[in-house]
This record gives sequence, C-alpha cells and structure tokens, in this order.
Amino acid sequence: MGQYQRLFLIADRDMRHSPGLQRAAALAIASGAALHIAAFVEPFSTLALLDKSIQEKTRESYLQEHREWLKDEAELLRSKGIKVTTEAVWTNHALEEILQHAAEIQADLLIKDLQHEPLLKRAFITPLDWRLLRESPMPVHLVSTLGNPLPRRVVAAVDPSRAEAQESGLNQRIIEAASGLALQCDAELHLLHTYDPSLAYLTNVVAGSVSHGGDLVAELRSKLQTGFNALADDYSVPAERRHFIIGSPISAIADFTRLNETDVIVMGTVQRKGLDKLIGSTTEHILYQVPCSILAVKA
Repeated sequence: MGQYQRLFLIADRDMRHSPGLQRAAALAIASGAALHIAAFVEPFSTLALLDKSIQEKTRESYLQEHREWLKDEAELLRSKGIKVTTEAVWTNHALEEILQHAAEIQADLLIKDLQHEPLLKRAFITPLDWRLLRESPMPVHLVSTLGNPLPRRVVAAVDPSRAEAQESGLNQRIIEAASGLALQCDAELHLLHTYDPSLAYLTNVVAGSVSHGGDLVAELRSKLQTGFNALADDYSVPAERRHFIIGSPISAIADFTRLNETDVIVMGTVQRKGLDKLIGSTTEHILYQVPCSILAVKA
C-alpha cells in the first residue's frame, strides 16, 4: 500500500499544466493514489457591476471553460493509469471551500502551486497560501518551479530548541512526513536544523551574565546538537545526511536548499494568535525565499 491513498490538487487558476499538476500526477503514479482536481473560480472585481442576467451567463461561461480544461487534463492523466475525478466550483470564499472539499474526500495531501504575492499586497491581504498553512488540518504541499516531477531529495527541517515543537511531537511529525514522502519517491531523506547563536547571546544578556556569553553559547549549541542527533538516530538518518548549520532560520534554510539541490523541504506550522499571527511564521516567510517546494505539517 502506498504512502498516499487520496490526493487533492487545487488546479492552477490560469489553467496551465503547472508544476503542481505535474507533481500530483507523479505522486499518484508512484503511490497508486486516486487524484481529485478541483478548480475554485472566484469572481473578478467588476462582475458585480454587470446586469444580473449577464453575471449569471459570465459565471456559467467561466465554469464551463474550467470544466472543459479539467476534462482534457483528466483524460491525459487517465491514459497514464491515474484514477482522476474533477470539479469546478464558483466561490467567494476559496479557503473555506477548499478545506470543506478536502475533508469530504478525506484527502491525505493537499497540493497547490505556490502563488508569489507582492510584498505590498501581503501587507493588506493575507495570501491564500499562508491561510492554508495556518488553517489546513492536513499536510499542505506548495509546489514551486518544478525540477523533478518526483522529488529526489527531501529535507526535514526540525527545531529541537523549541519546547512547543518537542511537547507537541511536531518534530517527529515533520520527520515522519518527510520520511514517508522520501520512501514513496525513492528519494534521499536529509535532516536539517539551523542554529542561531544570537538567541543564546540575547538569553545571556537578559540573564545578566554577559561575561560568560561564550560558555553559554557553547553549552546551548552542544545541547541542541545532542537533541538533533537523538532525533536523527530515532529515524536512522545517516551521518552524511544530518545538517546542523549556523545562521538565522530563513536565510540559512534558503541558502541550504539552494546549495543542496533540494526538491522538497518539510516544515511544521503551529496555530498562532495576536501579533505572531500578523507577522507570520518562519514557514510562511520561507515560501518566498527557497527555490524548492514546501510540505507543511501540523503536530
């Protein structure tokens, strides 16, 4: 039995044979999973200005165009032996519709093309990709520019320094999701942690023992290294595929994925409130920095 039984693809809004579609097809072939493709069509901003009868005709025309495109794509996929179903949905609330459909079909994995949103727009409107990372109870795979349709190198990014990741089992969930994907694709599994020494210095200053900052940093690094190696040992990750690197998380992860030809990086997300939710998580900001695709999981 494959790692996945039911894959759910959010169709590209421009009706392209996109990287997300290619990744979904490759995973479906590798796992034998059924693939459901849904196009969520949102009304354009000036539609409400048109006469009601014209609005209805326009809506139906848009939906029919998407249905025909989905039909052609489904026939091509079925010729490759993939079990495919499709639908086109008109909606004003894409996130809610996506999550509802995903729950109804009991999807193992939600796949979508990564949509790069301008910084100015992100300042006023939370991108759909971010909202999916925050709200989806199932793993979300956001596919960037495709290198290999089937991933060849999968990296699990863990954080043994955070108590919430330890207590919730998020690190283990990340590694299990990455390991499952790598196993399904016959890909390499790597384990990554980025260590930011500035946090140790900050902790030291707050504690009022600046003179021994070097000792504290060394002690913290040793403790994190031990926790990191324990995680790697639990999942039998070989030494040459363990990467404990120094740097701020976003830039260090981006540099690592670029230099190591990573296909997918697997990261965790947590439910955030208040200012943390406004600013966004490391995983959310990584979306626009790494050249590879992201698989995000919750504890």
